[in-house]
Amino acid sequence: MRHYLLLGVAVFGLVAPAVHAAELTFKPGEDSRFHWQDYEAFSKAHPLKGQTLTIFGPWRGEEKDQFETVLDYFRQATGADVKYSSSENYEQQIVIDTQAGSPPNIAILAQPGLIADLASKGELTPLGDDNADWLKKNYAAGESWVDLATYKGKDGKAHVFAMPYKVDLKSLIWYVPDNFADAGYSVPKTMEELKALTEKIAADGRTPWCIGLGSGGATGWPATDWVEDLMLRNYPAKVYDDWVTNKIKFDDPRVVKVIQDYGWFARNPKFVDGGTAGVSSTDYRDSPKGLFTSPPKCYMHHQASFITSYFPQGTEIGRDVDFFPTPNYASKPELGNPVEGGGTLAMVTKDSPAARAFIDFLKNPISAEVWMAQKNFLTASKLVNQAAYANPQMKKMGKIIMDATTFRFDGSDMMPGKIGTGAFWTGMVDYEGGKSADDVAKTIQAVWDGLKK
Repeated sequence: MRHYLLLGVAVFGLVAPAVHAAELTFKPGEDSRFHWQDYEAFSKAHPLKGQTLTIFGPWRGEEKDQFETVLDYFRQATGADVKYSSSENYEQQIVIDTQAGSPPNIAILAQPGLIADLASKGELTPLGDDNADWLKKNYAAGESWVDLATYKGKDGKAHVFAMPYKVDLKSLIWYVPDNFADAGYSVPKTMEELKALTEKIAADGRTPWCIGLGSGGATGWPATDWVEDLMLRNYPAKVYDDWVTNKIKFDDPRVVKVIQDYGWFARNPKFVDGGTAGVSSTDYRDSPKGLFTSPPKCYMHHQASFITSYFPQGTEIGRDVDFFPTPNYASKPELGNPVEGGGTLAMVTKDSPAARAFIDFLKNPISAEVWMAQKNFLTASKLVNQAAYANPQMKKMGKIIMDATTFRFDGSDMMPGKIGTGAFWTGMVDYEGGKSADDVAKTIQAVWDGLKK
């Protein structure tokens, strides 16, 4: 990856009245991890002094503060006045604002279904084929990101409406290295090895997995993540895509098989802490705690990168706990290296030169590197310097994304709400309770059929 260290005089031209260099988190030209030359080129190409840019997005609290540090670089480079806001129910608020004719210039959302709805109603501005070409070339698994950024507009035609930004990683399995070392276990490299390790741990009189589906009104969603992850490891991405849109019915034998594949892990009482009843009754936030007890109540936990927020206070990632990607079946090399995740996408909801400049800014490596160098930020951009990640664990997660041949967004988030955040959740709870995969799949499909009437 390219990175540059500019002489101090070269970056003086970046300073605009809106923000002073001393206020920036990383002073331009003084840290070789960052692409300062690309930043300088962006600044020269986008003089926006006197213009205002409004951005509405999901980040609040600490994440808002981190995003503001990124926005400071846009402010300095362009001279624009940038105003960022969010709300607890930001998904509903953006719908209200667009319908009222008072949208922000930029909306940043994490729900492809909502983006599709806004696009179909003509509330989003197409970004052009050049941005599709850029994503294809500069993002790992670029075709996947072009697909994720493309929606049908009010004209019924497909357009690129979104620019991906912050990525979340879901295809992870957590474990305690000391527990593995003490028991003589090795990190599995394939799904066959993962299943063999699961059987070995159980045969040793120990419990392989901690799984918890509890989440209040959202109980069941952790099981949907399992199913989505396993769908990508059993079938080509096209099957995943057709399942998400119901071109392949939920009670299709292929879908039933994947639910049963999840059941191989989660419905064997010898494989899960607390037995199958414990899976349904345990809150997902409490479910990883068994990794840290002495002796351990379990040896592995499947969950997204955010689960670290619920580890015991003071837990050091990489020392006290570590992770590996959900492995692929060695018997299915044709599927490549798929990754499931989520993330945020930026759209122009009120066109202006500043809005277009912001989309260009998100393509600039600085927009990612500034947040990468703090915490809790991952990117699929191949332009960034991987050394900018704040710690080895983030860099390791980033490499999983960079090594992906296919990236797919959380499937339940892309399904209609009554399915993805309704029947699919409750169906997986029913499955954990003993209902057959066939019956669960038929019940979910019946709900989907009802939506089409």
